[in-house]
Amino acid sequence: MQRIIPNLWFDDNAEEAVRYYTSIFKRSRVVTTSYYSEAAATRLGRTPGSVLTITFELENQTFMAINGGPHFTFSPAISLLINCETQAELDKIWKRLSVKGKPEQCGWLRDRYGVSWQVVPQRISELMATPGPGADAMFAAMLDMQKLDLATLEAAYESATGIAVPPVTGPDTIILPAAQAPTKRRRSAPKA
Repeated sequence: MQRIIPNLWFDDNAEEAVRYYTSIFKRSRVVTTSYYSEAAATRLGRTPGSVLTITFELENQTFMAINGGPHFTFSPAISLLINCETQAELDKIWKRLSVKGKPEQCGWLRDRYGVSWQVVPQRISELMATPGPGADAMFAAMLDMQKLDLATLEAAYESATGIAVPPVTGPDTIILPAAQAPTKRRRSAPKA
C-alpha cells in the first residue's frame, strides 16, 4: 500500500475529473468510490448518494479525489510532475492536459480543473542535475518556453558546453562525460 496519497479537493466534479485523468495516463483505473450518506449529505449540504470520494490510480500511483464543496481551490503552490521519456510522450500528455486548460511557463500548465502539472522530459532533469554552463543555458532557454522542447534544450546545453548531449543508455540513465559527471550525494538516514 502506498503510504502517502495525494488527495485532490473538487467542488462537485471529482468523478468527471477522475474519468478525464484515467483516460490520459497508462496503467490507470478507479479503485473505489464512496458516496454521501443521508446523514453526511444533510449535514454538509450535499446530495445523498452523490460521490464523496474516489480512490484511483494514474501510472500505478494512488490518488484520492473528494467532492468537498467550494471551500478550497487548487493552487500552483503544489503540482504533479510528469517525467516523460520522449518528446512525443511529452507532446501527447501536454496536448491532453491542456485542453480547456492554461499553459504556463517552464513546462507547467493548469488543467481544466485547476490542477497544476509539470510536464518535463526526464532527460532534462538528469542534465540539469550537474551545475555549470550547460544547466544554466538549458534553464535560460526553458524560461522562454511554455511546453518544453527537448531538442531546443539539448541544443542550449551543447552550445554552452561544446559537448554533445550523450546518448541515453537505459530508461533512467545517461552517461555524462567525466568533466560533467554529477557528484554523488550521500543520503541521510530516514527519520524514525
